[in-house]
Amino acid sequence: MNKDLTVGNPQKVLWAFCLPLFGSVIFQQLYNLADSFVAGKFIGENALAAVGNSYEITLIFIAFAFGSNMGCSVIVSRFFGAKNFEKMKTAVTTSLIAAAAVCALLMLFGFVFGRPILAAINTPEEIMSDSVLYLDIYILGLPFLIFYNISNGIFSALGDSKTPFFFLAASSLSNIFVDILFVAVFHMGVAGVAWATFLCQGASCILAMYFVFRRMRSIPTREKAPVFSADMLKQISIVAVPSIFQQGFISVGNIIIQSVINGFGAGAIAGYAAGVKLNNLVITSFTTIGNGVSNYTSQNIGARKHERIGEGLKAGVKLVWFISIPVFLLYFFGGRAMLTFFIDRPTELAVSTGVIFLRILSPFYFIVSAKLIADAVLRGAGKMFRFMISAVLDLIIRVILAIVLAKTSLGGTGIWCAWPVGWCISTVLSFYFYRTSGLRAEKGKGTVPDNREVSAEEN
Repeated sequence: MNKDLTVGNPQKVLWAFCLPLFGSVIFQQLYNLADSFVAGKFIGENALAAVGNSYEITLIFIAFAFGSNMGCSVIVSRFFGAKNFEKMKTAVTTSLIAAAAVCALLMLFGFVFGRPILAAINTPEEIMSDSVLYLDIYILGLPFLIFYNISNGIFSALGDSKTPFFFLAASSLSNIFVDILFVAVFHMGVAGVAWATFLCQGASCILAMYFVFRRMRSIPTREKAPVFSADMLKQISIVAVPSIFQQGFISVGNIIIQSVINGFGAGAIAGYAAGVKLNNLVITSFTTIGNGVSNYTSQNIGARKHERIGEGLKAGVKLVWFISIPVFLLYFFGGRAMLTFFIDRPTELAVSTGVIFLRILSPFYFIVSAKLIADAVLRGAGKMFRFMISAVLDLIIRVILAIVLAKTSLGGTGIWCAWPVGWCISTVLSFYFYRTSGLRAEKGKGTVPDNREVSAEEN
């Protein structure tokens, strides 16, 4: 059901909208968690290391899916808030056409350069073949990944966060059972883990796209909307391209950090693979709630209700802090038990690596979560230049510090210390950009939901 985010108490509206998004991302992350669990428990530590090693490469593709999601979602929500349904439908179909072209190029890139990239990040020989196999099957499923993310963005733009939740809940739970079936019963190894994700994500994507088109047909328009518009593609790209670069930079940075970790052996790789999956579950949850804040911001800009944006920021920060409390306690004090859940007969090196990683990062979830909400407001308002600077600075600090500290007596522990430093500095910058963006001072002023406004916001 479509939901207008421009009316009602901002905190109640935003929390009601974002909580199903939070549930959705939990189920979405079950795909990767299930892969790691099955690989570590039913195949072995090297299989877990191979899946985790390939996962850093897949983040490049996820960056494009995320950027496509945000580009479509922010623009669609802006026109939905303005009740301009003809342009809203054009934004949807233009996004889908552009995504098909991008997907074809990504698949070509993945098949050609997948193995060379794995070799470049110092993938140990004992996990190379499984890493390549997992990555190749993952690339086959890229259309499902990208089009599902776009459909999810469309639902969110319409204020509907429940439909994606139901799709993900069903497909993620199915993925767990198919993972176990393919690996424990059919003994397909790492390939079984990859094919299970392929099949379940494919089913989720097809269902989501069906309901997207059905939802579009149910929204009346005075005249037929154009299927493609170059001007609309430009508007979408203004938001999508910086979002892709932001996620892409993070992915490249993670690959560089992964190459440093690979020098510590398969045990450290396995411990990091399990720890980073748990960390990414939290960060992705905050990011997805941020996506909801972006949609909220964009709808209110489209409806010329600028005064609601600051209230949305406060409500978003309260929500992520509410989530951060139990996560911090669980990871800091129960990290060892959670890590052994992924690894069968784990080595002490693998467990200790993951435990230290989680204990260093988890206290700083309160800081990074607030940063992601501030970034989400900037993105929803189309202030992409400020958004990019904050994200890239965080990455640069983390990569440089990880490389430098890994060579000291701290070893792997030094790598993990780079995360909080980058988060703290970039959080200060994100809130500075918000306070100087004009979003707080322009109460009552409207904005025009077209490409001129989005471009102007970048300045």
